[in-house]
Amino acid sequence: MTTTADLGLYGEIQKYGAADMTACFSCGNCTAICPLSENDATFPRRMIRYAQVGMKDALLSSKELWSCYHCGECSESCPTEADPGEFMAAARRYAIASYDVTGLARAMYLFPVIGTAIAVTLAAFFALFMYTAHGPQDAETLALFQFIPSELIHNLGIVVMVLVVLAGLAGIVRMTRRVAHREGVGLRTVFGDRGAVARSARAAWSSIGRESLAQTRFREECDADPVVPWYRRRWLIHALVMWGFLGLLAATVLDYGLELIGVKATGTPVPIWYPVRLLGTVAGLALVYGSSVMIVERARRANRSVLKSDPSDWTLLALVWITGVTGFAIELALYLPQPPAWGYWFFLFHVAVAMELVLLAPFMKLAHVVYRPVGLFFAALAREPEAVPTGRQVGVADG
Repeated sequence: MTTTADLGLYGEIQKYGAADMTACFSCGNCTAICPLSENDATFPRRMIRYAQVGMKDALLSSKELWSCYHCGECSESCPTEADPGEFMAAARRYAIASYDVTGLARAMYLFPVIGTAIAVTLAAFFALFMYTAHGPQDAETLALFQFIPSELIHNLGIVVMVLVVLAGLAGIVRMTRRVAHREGVGLRTVFGDRGAVARSARAAWSSIGRESLAQTRFREECDADPVVPWYRRRWLIHALVMWGFLGLLAATVLDYGLELIGVKATGTPVPIWYPVRLLGTVAGLALVYGSSVMIVERARRANRSVLKSDPSDWTLLALVWITGVTGFAIELALYLPQPPAWGYWFFLFHVAVAMELVLLAPFMKLAHVVYRPVGLFFAALAREPEAVPTGRQVGVADG
């Protein structure tokens, strides 16, 4: 098989935050120390080698790219200080931008000023668009959904979700086609017979259930530092932000569903033990705590994985934190004895930022929420007996 070298690949990945990888001479130290290398004698150094020789297709079709949790052990032990951990993070940013058909992810990653302008413009657009339909501010009750009609918010939310799903699916299809082609995986491999379906089900459970949602390998193999207290463990903080975001999304959808079936109008005050409100409160606490710890850890450069921060990292954390904090400000305003007028403006700001966060999800680091499980699925499928044929060999000296 002929492989075309992209001589600009190495420099392109450097734009996404990779260090000077010319220092890497494929000694294998990163592979030896990586807790996830298992029996793969080429992870993660093979990814570096792809970049060095310009094998763009091989890099973008590598399931292993998404197996790394950036624990930083490889970078700490690298004898030439090539920083392989940060290279893997930069390569994932490059992959997200490459899978995106709109070019927005590339702009968000490579041009911080433009990325910030996009974020501010989107929030302003959503706020102004909703404000044009605003109603009166009731001085006696905090009637948020009379100020900004719930129907407008719901309809706008549906439009945003459709755009996000379309953008996300386009990226997933591009990634899946690349990885499946490289691994020799087709529909028959996944659904061809009962054995194939059973193997695929086990791979899906391993990648989505155990590794993505339960953070099993992250918790057990990549975050075992006994010095760090449990409430600051990276796997826990990561899980709290992920589950907090998903929980708030679920609470929003459920609240809308309850209004559709006539159980409760959106925005109606309910006791804290009301299931949907309780879900939103717990998820909000998880999101605010997790994102707050992430911000402090990055600002302090408290561990190996956050010694370097990309501007897009700060943009995402800011949006997540603002969404969580303004949500609790609204909750406070709703249940105060005397409803404050500022509750209306916090509500408008909260909805605008939340809409923006969801809309930008496929174009920022948050996109790995969908890309990582796909990569992990192919990795788990490859470990299953007779799951896939031997993948295509690549002509690169892996050392």
